[in-house]
Amino acid sequence: MKKFWLVFKHEYLRHVLTKRFIFGILSVPFFVALSIGLGLLSVILSTDKRPVGIIDHSGVLADPVIYPEKRDGAIPFTTFLFFTDAKLAQVALDNREIQGYYVLGPDYLTTGEVSLTAVEVSGPGSEGDFAALLRANLLKNQPTELRQRMLEGPEVTIHSVADSRSVSPDNILGLIMPIVAGILFVVAINISGGYLLQAVVEEKENRTMEIVLTSVSTDQLMAGKIMGNLSVGLTQLAIWLAAAVIGTLFYANLQSDAGSVVMIRSYLAVLALTFLPAFVMVSALMAMLGATATEAREAQQISGLFSIPIFMPLWFITSILEHPDSALAVGFSLFPLTSPLTLPVRVAISTVPAWQIGLSLAILVAAAFGAVWLASRAFRLGMLRYGKRLTLRELLRGAA
Repeated sequence: MKKFWLVFKHEYLRHVLTKRFIFGILSVPFFVALSIGLGLLSVILSTDKRPVGIIDHSGVLADPVIYPEKRDGAIPFTTFLFFTDAKLAQVALDNREIQGYYVLGPDYLTTGEVSLTAVEVSGPGSEGDFAALLRANLLKNQPTELRQRMLEGPEVTIHSVADSRSVSPDNILGLIMPIVAGILFVVAINISGGYLLQAVVEEKENRTMEIVLTSVSTDQLMAGKIMGNLSVGLTQLAIWLAAAVIGTLFYANLQSDAGSVVMIRSYLAVLALTFLPAFVMVSALMAMLGATATEAREAQQISGLFSIPIFMPLWFITSILEHPDSALAVGFSLFPLTSPLTLPVRVAISTVPAWQIGLSLAILVAAAFGAVWLASRAFRLGMLRYGKRLTLRELLRGAA
């Protein structure tokens, strides 16, 4: 056991203390935050904060009620200025004091026609604010409950028949977070598995393995390397999830709606149950490649074959989201290399039968044991072979 912990400690520290690992850890949340920040900054800078003029000949806005007085988020509600005639409004427009001005004719209540004069076409924000202003004043003499419901519209929540799960169309985070978390999860698995592949190939090429195997058994070496790299992956995932939680809380605070952040317990449970066997499976496969390959370049090229099926569910993500119970989605949930991304996403957006979850996890665990079994045989047969590739037939013959 002591030798196992020595291998574990060596594998963990050799990665987490490198500049490449630290850069990789910080770069993902940094670039995500940078992209969101630049997008938000672009919206803010492109938003015209000048007021919009209104000329009301209909009397609808004679005693105006401003609704809403403020908007949640970074973009403020449009300010409106009332003019008595078009000449004054045109002077303000020529002096660029206003974005433009609306004119409501005397027959507005009959025709509903409104004219807009502006140098440039105003954005959807000011047009929406003007429409909200009109609705609020058209309904101002109605009962408060009726007025509020007409202004806000219906709040539709879709409930599952099989359980108590519910999804609101306004809950964007609840729909996006499972996909983002699944992608980060798979990326962490691939990166950590790549670390293990690189370590095995390098130690084989420089013949360090010959010295290591004189004092450590292949099982201890294999277990220490896999668990050490598993801890590397957990470290990555923990930091990324912490950054995601901070960003989510910031978003909820910005929107003044903490209830929009919905954490689905079943999704988190399946994600946690999926992570360990999936990581062990990928790490063992990477270690097997490292033990059978003759050089690092060859191993890296072959390892790309594992990345294709792992990320394949992203190619069909639209179909999976629209039809989570289709044969394609179920098949991806049962296949070991595609289930780590597909199954948690299905659980987050629909009701997955318990037998499918159990069968998927059972197949994934069996695949993990099988991968470790093959990797240990590859270690014994291929680690001390130089310049000659270990074929699959030789690997299976040696296992038998």
